[in-house]
Amino acid sequence: MFAVDPVNHHIDEQIQHKINQKTKPLGALGLLETLAKQIAQVQFAKQFNGRHKLSIKEPAMLVFAGDHGIAAHGVSIAPSEVTKQMVANFASGGAAINVFCRQMGLNLEVIDCGMLTPSDHPSVTNHRLGSGTQAIHQKPAMSLLSVKDGFSYANEVVQRHYDSGCNLIALGEMGIGNTSSAAAVMAALLKLDIKDCVGRGTGINDEAFALKTELLTVAMNLHRNNLNDPVNVLACLGGFEIVQMTGAILAAAEKRMLVVIDGFIATAAALAAVALHPDARGYLIFAHQSDEQGHIKMLQALDAQPILSLGLRLGEGTGAALALPIIQSAVNFYNDMASFENAGVSNVV
Repeated sequence: MFAVDPVNHHIDEQIQHKINQKTKPLGALGLLETLAKQIAQVQFAKQFNGRHKLSIKEPAMLVFAGDHGIAAHGVSIAPSEVTKQMVANFASGGAAINVFCRQMGLNLEVIDCGMLTPSDHPSVTNHRLGSGTQAIHQKPAMSLLSVKDGFSYANEVVQRHYDSGCNLIALGEMGIGNTSSAAAVMAALLKLDIKDCVGRGTGINDEAFALKTELLTVAMNLHRNNLNDPVNVLACLGGFEIVQMTGAILAAAEKRMLVVIDGFIATAAALAAVALHPDARGYLIFAHQSDEQGHIKMLQALDAQPILSLGLRLGEGTGAALALPIIQSAVNFYNDMASFENAGVSNVV
């Protein structure tokens, strides 16, 4: 469904030379230099021109919401009704993600991918695939057709933002029980034991954590023979919001847009997207390392260096929003910082 081209590595030497000629010691801006080079690889699609500038235009935060059947079985501190309640909070502007989007100048769109009951707020996009997934320890989360439909919905959202001039999307999510789904997707795609992937989500106690691990072990055994490709993994173990985030990543990469990945759930979607189209990896910027215990393993598998490490475990796209000023700083130093020659400074390279 998606055709993803690799980022432009043919210009790596020229980009690195330009960065090295800025008035600083080699590598002195650390991860900002890596980010600037990556953004150049994405935005200079055909050739290098030293006068061309990097840009972040009309950045958008897409928050995908969905409910999970497994949430009814004691794996979370909150009931599934909280998903819709938080989406209403997003719609009214009162959540952390609203605060940070206003601060960072991010255009926020909230998408109902399949909560138990639909949102009645006019600002929430209706891309429902159902009223919550099936409990993954009992049956597949959804059909293969639902995965396909989810990809189509995601493409529609990304296309709309692209047409408005957006060249960077950030991904967030909301869904009680979605750390269970993300851990299962992670285990299936990375061929890991579920015990190495499951975490405490929003802060469950020892008893609930043991139950969560047990149910996810059952789920992995139940679907073991059908986890032979990423689409089947999403159908068996995924969430409606994880499916649409996966589609959004691929749709954005197809359009040569940057994609800022939030925490554990969004990174599970990134794993699935890269498994489907490995070249999508070049378009992904990883905002932060969350406190969910499996997240570092996912980041390592994707060879990803996260920008922030703040102990976050909220989701909603909050880490991705907080990373945006640092991404913009990488753009700005590349565009506006003087070279040794232009500044009349002795080259220390």
